[in-house]
Amino acid sequence: MQKYIYKIVTVFILGIISSCGDTESKSNENGASEAQTDDRIQITQAQFDQNKMEIASMTESDFPVMVTTSGMIDVPPENRAVVSATMGGYIKATPLLIGDKVRKGQLLVTIENPEFVSLQQQYMEVNGQLGYLKAEYERQQTMVAENITSQKSFLKAESDYKTGVAKYNGLQKQLSMLNISPEQVEKGNISSVASIYAPIDGSITSVNVSKGTYVSPATSIMEIINNDHIHLELSVFEKDIMKVKKDQVVEFKIPEASKELYFAEVHLVGTSIGENRTIKVHAHIENEDEANFLTGMFVEANIIIETTKQMSLPSEAIAVVENESFVLFLEEKKGDTYYFKQVPVKILGSYKNRTSVSNSSTLKQDAQFLSKGAFSLIGE
Repeated sequence: MQKYIYKIVTVFILGIISSCGDTESKSNENGASEAQTDDRIQITQAQFDQNKMEIASMTESDFPVMVTTSGMIDVPPENRAVVSATMGGYIKATPLLIGDKVRKGQLLVTIENPEFVSLQQQYMEVNGQLGYLKAEYERQQTMVAENITSQKSFLKAESDYKTGVAKYNGLQKQLSMLNISPEQVEKGNISSVASIYAPIDGSITSVNVSKGTYVSPATSIMEIINNDHIHLELSVFEKDIMKVKKDQVVEFKIPEASKELYFAEVHLVGTSIGENRTIKVHAHIENEDEANFLTGMFVEANIIIETTKQMSLPSEAIAVVENESFVLFLEEKKGDTYYFKQVPVKILGSYKNRTSVSNSSTLKQDAQFLSKGAFSLIGE
């Protein structure tokens, strides 16, 4: 009996010792685990230098409040000319092509029409009669003053002369509009061809005729545009137009041609509402000679209506992962090791490589952040 009791007591004591040993082992393991747990991102000085990382603090920056709009590159009305014929006719020669540069007064096309000959014949006939009509009028004037002729004869001679003068002046003006010299016609040089000259300096942007085409006075033969002075023609929605004022800065880009940002200044704000409830805003482009803009280019623009100051970080310091934004806050540096804490932030706006984030107790003004290389670390 005593032998069995001794065995039971021995087994019980061994069980207690074993249990104490396991408890102590688990306690030691948990302690070691807790000592090793650190959710901060650790970067050694060597890694920092190798990846060319940088540290930055929050600074106060200017952030504009903008009205977003769109429009096109355009020219003033006096810099655009549609060339048409004064009288109808057939195109005899059109030596120019789209893109050709022309000077004011340069020959563009010639038009041929038999009616031009008839017009010159009428002019010559009236010119020949005018001398006789004038002489008769002066004779009747002298005779009526001496009561030698009747008032009726004088009035008829006066009417015939003034009618001849009016017809002469009218035909002379028509010939000048056709660029046919009345002096040459008076010398007997009659031509069936009229010439059309460039009304402005510029470049030909469209040619709507070819040799042999019949054109009427309503036909557009070609278009010339002078790009020496170009501007922005923007369409601003009705809800935003009250914020737009003269002299405000405009930032714009040509999305189809360049990623570069250009600047302009509001010059005129329209006073009537057009299509799609928009108002036209006219802006002058800065340094327009340096850019190779073409009339009709589509532009995306922002009109800066005011500027506010906000605390910001370099945009590269913000990492966006699954639609959430984070920064790496430098919590401490021990020896050659940096300890960063991943902090979520809310983006308030971005401008010129600076991003404004929501202020919190964590993001103090003197806090430091990883400004270069944050995305690769957060992404991991």
